[in-house]
Amino acid sequence: MYQTIRYEKVDNIGIATISRPEALNALNETVISELEQLLTVLEADADLGALIITGDGRAFVAGADIVYQQSLDVLKARKFGQRGSAVMRRIELLTVPTIAAVNGFALGGGCELAMSCDIIVASEKAKFGQPEVSLGITAGFSGTQRLPRRVGTAVAKELLFSGKMIAAAEAKEIGLVNHVYAPEALMDSAMDMAKSFTKNAPIAVKFTKNCVERGMQMDMDSAIALENELYSMCFATDDQTEGMTAFMEKRTAEFKNQ
Repeated sequence: MYQTIRYEKVDNIGIATISRPEALNALNETVISELEQLLTVLEADADLGALIITGDGRAFVAGADIVYQQSLDVLKARKFGQRGSAVMRRIELLTVPTIAAVNGFALGGGCELAMSCDIIVASEKAKFGQPEVSLGITAGFSGTQRLPRRVGTAVAKELLFSGKMIAAAEAKEIGLVNHVYAPEALMDSAMDMAKSFTKNAPIAVKFTKNCVERGMQMDMDSAIALENELYSMCFATDDQTEGMTAFMEKRTAEFKNQ
């Protein structure tokens, strides 16, 4: 179905693998276009409970394709940046939890792709960075906005101004990465995490993500009001009845996404 992406579903967990290993999975127009197509599928999948994004070979995504970018003028660069940023935003706004399983290089656009996910887990071999200034450009897929929101302004500025690459351990230390695993354990660990999300009431998980994502853009009083509204809406669901009944009966709940 795709030239540069492999997609499979294990139960209700989607796994998207960026697959241009000959170019370290660098993002070009084809990858962006196929991500747009895949996102349309994911957004329409009512059964999807979580999504894992990873890379093929020794890279997660090594960045936006420099060979492609070298030929851009101002107008084409603006269009490419807007299109890439829109894809990252669509990933960020997926209603289900998303996990970036970073298996190798996550530089430039690769780091930006990882940051568009809710959670980042990394192989011990992973490397992170926003090296765009060394190429005479800024980050183009919203890296200057998401990195400060993840790690704080001062740390983000140091990484963005220097363009330096950091190892997975340092990425975890600064709060960019949630967990670091041995390479052979990365995908199993990501799947275990995804399963820990999907075992819970799907509507409640989606509402919780909505509360966090929207609430972080609001003042505190508005964010609390949002949480109160979504909390109360849970009581219109069958899953709320099942969850509380199962708790009282000391059994495992069987949620139906209703």
